[in-house]
Order: sequence, then C-alpha cells, then structure tokens
Amino acid sequence: MNPQSIVTDNIAELLTKIIEFTKIRQKVLTQNINNLHNPDFVPKDLSVDEFSELMNIAINEHSRNGRLLLRDSKNVKFGAAGSFAVEEIIDTDAEELLTANRDVYLEEQINKLLENSLNQRIAVELLRQKQGILSIFE
Repeated sequence: MNPQSIVTDNIAELLTKIIEFTKIRQKVLTQNINNLHNPDFVPKDLSVDEFSELMNIAINEHSRNGRLLLRDSKNVKFGAAGSFAVEEIIDTDAEELLTANRDVYLEEQINKLLENSLNQRIAVELLRQKQGILSIFE
C-alpha cells in the first residue's frame, strides 16, 4: 500500500514521512551490518538530526498557522504529490569504529537499528490511532 494514499491531514502526513524515513534508514543500517567484512565498504547513514529539525520546523508551522510546510535541506527533499527523497551520508564515526573495533561497530549498528525500529513503531501506532487503520505498514 502506498502510505501517501492514506494521508488526510498535516499530522498524518508528518507521521507518514517519519515512517518512510525510518524504512529507508533501516535498509541503510542493514547494509552497514551486511558489509561488515567487506574491506572496501564505507558505512553510511541518514542525517537523523537534519530530518528531525525539518520535522520540528513543520510541527511549529502547523501549530502556529494550521498548515504544513515541508522544507528541503541538503540531504532531505520533499516533492510534489507527497514525494520524498533522502540522501545517504558517510557515517565517519562508524567508519572509524569499523576500523578500530568491529565488535563495537556491530553493536552500535544494532543499537541504531533498534532505536530506528522503535521510532517507526511509534509513528505507525500514532498513525493507526489517528486514522483508525489496523495494519497499513506491516
């Protein structure tokens, strides 16, 4: 199911963006784990802070003016008809950790996946409650 097809208001659209972001990030973090032993691999991530700041700006705009204003940033782009794109960035901290200690690197990637999964579950549950939908993203 296309998540954008169920968007009916500003808050639902924000929750949908969070769900989409976390799904993309899950794939990136999984690649970081799957390529652990590839000598040429460079770990990547999404700019969580950048995305969070854009969501905060959108929430503030919604609170003040009752409208949704999604702004682009360097690595996050919002397009027409609800389209959304995010660029992967090199995770320099993970890159250093991978070189220094693979076990700690793996633990860090797993922790990021767990946090990301929790964020996704919260957004899905909030969207379900908001729209009375039982299971749209599973």
